[in-house]
Amino acid sequence: MTIPALSRELATALQQRIDSRTKPLGSLGRLESIALQVGLIQQTITPQINAPRIAVFAGDHGAAKAGVGAYPQEVTTQMVQNFLAGGASINVLARQASLDLVVVDTGVASDIPCAANSDVDYVVAKQAYGTANYIEEAAMSIAQRDAAITQGKALVAQWHKSGCNAIGFGEMGIGNTSTASLLTHFITGTPLDEVIGRGAGLDDQGLARKRSLLAQAARRVAGRKLSALDALAEFGGFEVATMVGAFLGAAEARMLIVVDGFIVTSALLVAHAMEPAVLDYCIFAHGSAEPGHRAQLKHLRAEPLLELGMRLGEGTGAATAFPLIRAALACMNEMAGFADAGVSEASQA
Repeated sequence: MTIPALSRELATALQQRIDSRTKPLGSLGRLESIALQVGLIQQTITPQINAPRIAVFAGDHGAAKAGVGAYPQEVTTQMVQNFLAGGASINVLARQASLDLVVVDTGVASDIPCAANSDVDYVVAKQAYGTANYIEEAAMSIAQRDAAITQGKALVAQWHKSGCNAIGFGEMGIGNTSTASLLTHFITGTPLDEVIGRGAGLDDQGLARKRSLLAQAARRVAGRKLSALDALAEFGGFEVATMVGAFLGAAEARMLIVVDGFIVTSALLVAHAMEPAVLDYCIFAHGSAEPGHRAQLKHLRAEPLLELGMRLGEGTGAATAFPLIRAALACMNEMAGFADAGVSEASQA
């Protein structure tokens, strides 16, 4: 699969439509560039968001049992249950933004029954009951990695077929900021210590332990030149690998992709290494407070839409950004033009 770069054929017509609305040129700032980008993705001068959803990919990490995070591994299961019960932050924000929510179990360490009355879609797509401990061995086999990527593509194809043309990515997995740190280090070349943060709230002692364990994991592959796909197998989570496929599948289907924070962007680093044009389809929702996110954004030459100091994950940044994206398209589609409204345009002299 090769994802083509966006055709610029409609760019002039889109820009003329944006500029002809009853406002000074460029006065809506980023909203105008969003409208232009979505118009190019959809190849229309009247872009629309249809059946948008947030997909939360969940999986457990063997390294969590070694103490890389602040919470025990079973919190992944507990939080997925909270999602299905409708009580998590992403549930609230998705409801507020009128977004469908789907939770994808890619490798949670427990089987989780879905409540019959849940309004959250729940997809079981387990590759295994968590990854191996990457401090001692590869997190997953090549076969598992490739199966997860394939699964991600297939899921997005189903959602697109049902009418969804815009998807925000989220994740859940105790220990996955550590995975994101290692992937960011190996893919961007940023020193490991610079991309390790406190995750879900480590104190100073916990942060020192996390740095020590991740340095040990990195030494395990010392001397090897890892590709992005190699790094994914060595240190990834099943939720990350499935997101890689979902990114690629969404871009192939010409869907708008709304990128959340640090862990989601670590999956995008891999997808970008495979198919650089995937970035054309992405809006970066926010700048995470996790330090490694800055290295990721710099590597991808990306500018986040929001700066709110958020670092929760779950897709909460993506859900928060969706109303702004809708507003950008509404301005393009619903605002009167100068000629229609009988408003004089600015003099070009």
